[in-house]
Amino acid sequence: MALNEMFVGEIVTELLKQLNAISHKSCFCKSSADNLITSIQELLPIIEELKYSGVELPAFRQSQLNRFSETLRGGIELARKVLESGRWNVYKNLLLVRKMEKLEKQVARFISGPMQAHLLADVHHMRFETMERFNRLEQRLDSMKTGSGRWVEEAVKRMEVEGDSNLGGFSGIGLELGKDKVKKMMIERDDLNVVGIWGIGGSGKTTLANEICRDNQVQSYFNNRILFLTVSQSADLEQLRAKIWGFITGNEPLNYTRKSQCEWGSGPQALVVLDDVWSLPVLEQLIFRVPTYKTLVISRFKFPRRVVNEVYEVELLEEDESMSLFCRSAFGQNSIPPTANETLVKQIVDECKGLPLALKVIGASLQDQPEMYWINARKRLSRGELICESHENKLLNRMAISVECLKKKVKECFMDLGSFPEDKKIPLDVLVNMWVEIHNIDEEEAFTILMELSDKNLLTLVKDARAGEAYCSYHEMCVTQHDVLRDLALHLSNKGEVNERKRLLMPRRDTELPRDWEKNADQPFNAQIVSVHTGEMREMDWFHMEFPKTEVLIINFCSDKYFLPPFIDDMPKLSALIVINHGTTEATLENFSVFTNLANLRSLWLEKVSVPQLSNATVPLRNLRKLSMVLCKVSNSLDPAVLDLPQIFPRLSELVIDHCDDLVKIPLSIYKVSSLQSLSLTNCHRLRELPADLGMLKKLQILRLSACPELKMLPPSIGELVGLKYLDISECVNLKCLPKEVGKLVSLEKIDMRDCLQIVNLPTHAALSNLKSLQRVICDDEVFGQWRNLEKTVPNLHVQIAEKWYSLDWLNS
Repeated sequence: MALNEMFVGEIVTELLKQLNAISHKSCFCKSSADNLITSIQELLPIIEELKYSGVELPAFRQSQLNRFSETLRGGIELARKVLESGRWNVYKNLLLVRKMEKLEKQVARFISGPMQAHLLADVHHMRFETMERFNRLEQRLDSMKTGSGRWVEEAVKRMEVEGDSNLGGFSGIGLELGKDKVKKMMIERDDLNVVGIWGIGGSGKTTLANEICRDNQVQSYFNNRILFLTVSQSADLEQLRAKIWGFITGNEPLNYTRKSQCEWGSGPQALVVLDDVWSLPVLEQLIFRVPTYKTLVISRFKFPRRVVNEVYEVELLEEDESMSLFCRSAFGQNSIPPTANETLVKQIVDECKGLPLALKVIGASLQDQPEMYWINARKRLSRGELICESHENKLLNRMAISVECLKKKVKECFMDLGSFPEDKKIPLDVLVNMWVEIHNIDEEEAFTILMELSDKNLLTLVKDARAGEAYCSYHEMCVTQHDVLRDLALHLSNKGEVNERKRLLMPRRDTELPRDWEKNADQPFNAQIVSVHTGEMREMDWFHMEFPKTEVLIINFCSDKYFLPPFIDDMPKLSALIVINHGTTEATLENFSVFTNLANLRSLWLEKVSVPQLSNATVPLRNLRKLSMVLCKVSNSLDPAVLDLPQIFPRLSELVIDHCDDLVKIPLSIYKVSSLQSLSLTNCHRLRELPADLGMLKKLQILRLSACPELKMLPPSIGELVGLKYLDISECVNLKCLPKEVGKLVSLEKIDMRDCLQIVNLPTHAALSNLKSLQRVICDDEVFGQWRNLEKTVPNLHVQIAEKWYSLDWLNS
């Protein structure tokens, strides 16, 4: 749902109409109605600013706004009930007064919290993917999932205090001088429409650009109209052009023509930042010659002056700045500690040649290592053989030392990161599943490795809204990696003959498979991981390939139609398949028959695709343990009338359906999947009911139903889930009550029921007193007291009022 469709439409108009009627007619809710009218009228200009800002909202913020929209929808229904209520029904009117006051609090809370975050972060354009930071955790992290340990807590905490997630960051005098020079080009030079920042990978170009966009003078000059886009080597030009033109014109993305550019003569001052631009032809298509509009281009390459009028070359760090940055990574302070070998430290810093990324990563790799280790590192740095004289290869060779010192399994996990597209977030769920399958480790060890890589600045852990709490789903977290570090992983993985490589990777999106794959297709490929990254692929675009040892296949593409590779049939050991569409709409998948021979497939991740119809004739995936469908169209595939889930997925233990907005019902046969341990139906805005026989899932430990606003009741059979440890019904705004059968959940350890607007009364104390295993409840203040009364009966219970899970601290850090 688009932002302007969601707010500036029937919802607000209808609610204001109803509230005005209450204000003029009713006395018992008049105060709340008047306050709500004032609050909603205050929202309108902010909404207009967001509407015309031109910023594409990330999934979490869009979801947050969608949930607020559902709150307003509920307000319309509540207002109608108030208008229809007779004055003589005192008890009913008292309940309506409480609900109106609750709605008033919800709106006020949103205005004082998330709406300010949207205004500051989106209208002021502080949202840059390379600058995402951690919010403060709501409490100490218990664990990520049943059985997970404290390493997750420590990893997230360290990343939280890390500050700037851009690994190429630098600071101090050099940054200020660079910022001043670029500001003068953009603000004081009316003759410069396109300004560039040039520098080698890891030199801090993006950090400088972010600091410029944060600058008050720059924001004022461009009236806070700044759009930051990452272009990368796999740019979707049509998408980017539409975003830019929509931003310039102040409208939704429009079809651009040269005539429309000529007709657009003037408008408010605006700045578009194009980060990570790799080629002149791409850049030329993204520059619009429009008065009052300027472009800031960040690239590793210098472009001709006819295209980029003036360029600032990022200077490498001076000796003192280099030393300070290195010491912060190696010692946790700005200078060399007395116990360190000063000469040795200076020699290693000198070998980094002022490159911020190299200083930071190499410093972290040497932290807490003995002196002999440092001496060996200095020798290897000093004699590093270069493939050629380019800056990029020099940097890669210097950076390689930080990977060579890793334990073998950790190094392998680092190199796996090259399997994913540049400048894209990697869902943690995907990464952990992959590592578990191919490295013979469990989830706990996977997180230990994740923490080590983040400690050494070799990846960045990005935290989403409530990630890190006990029983948190992995798909609520993701990983990013600096493009130079990805280049390093590719560089290390692409050594040797193509048929013998452990990883067969496409470094960037292309229209066809690499030529060297086709040339060597007469022999089997022994890769353990295969990663394909293309646009639309048709049947004729594939050629025959054999993969007898492949365990993980990652398919990234960008199109509305995709023919699955026939060579999946020739992957007898395939255990994890990841299919991700980066296009704007759900893609139609063809050639689903390749799943016929996937007897060993254990994990399947589908993202932004229309899942083909499954039926009882579908060949069973007998070993599939985990199925994840994210941002997919699933209504055809999950037809409740024809689908027998236990026949198709006889060993399924985890099912994730997230942000699938066409899911209304799930198949009744789900209760027969006796192996199911975790069921996540989250952000499914049309899901209305659960199967009546849900209680037959005796092994179910985790049930997530968060942000399903159409869900109005839980089946009484939920009380038969004797193994259930975690129940998440947060943000189910129309859920009427907790059934009394919840009191039978003797294994239940945690309930999250924040923002359940309709639940004002709990089951009786006697019904809940059997929850002896219950340790934590997160709820709203309306039912806080009722839960607190249970603490005397359940001694280990801690009841917590839901706090705001957004933070603006990162804006000031």
